[in-house]
Amino acid sequence: MIDISVTDLSALTDPVVIDVREPFEWEAGHAAAAIHIPLGDLVDRVGEVPTEAPVYVICAAGGRSLQGAAFLESRGVQAVNVAGGMTAWQQAGLPTVQGGATV
Repeated sequence: MIDISVTDLSALTDPVVIDVREPFEWEAGHAAAAIHIPLGDLVDRVGEVPTEAPVYVICAAGGRSLQGAAFLESRGVQAVNVAGGMTAWQQAGLPTVQGGATV
C-alpha cells in the first residue's frame, strides 16, 4: 500500500480525494475537493469512485483510510492512503471546508 503525506497531496493538481469518515466528522471540516463516502458505505458506493486516475483516501488519522484504500485496490482502483489523515491536514494548516466556508 502506498502512502502520501498531506503536504505532498496538497501540492497535487486536482487530486481525487475520497473522505471515508463519518458524516459528523465530515461536517466538522474536510478538504475542499474531497468526495464523501463513509467507510461503511464504500462497498455499496464503489461505483462512484473515479477509476481514471489514482484516488487518495483520507480519514481522521489514517486507519480507516488504509482499510478503504485496500478495499479499493482489491476492486482494481489505484488507491493511495493519506498518512495522518485530516488530523495531519489541519496540523499542517491546510484549508478545510466547514459549514460551507473555507477555514
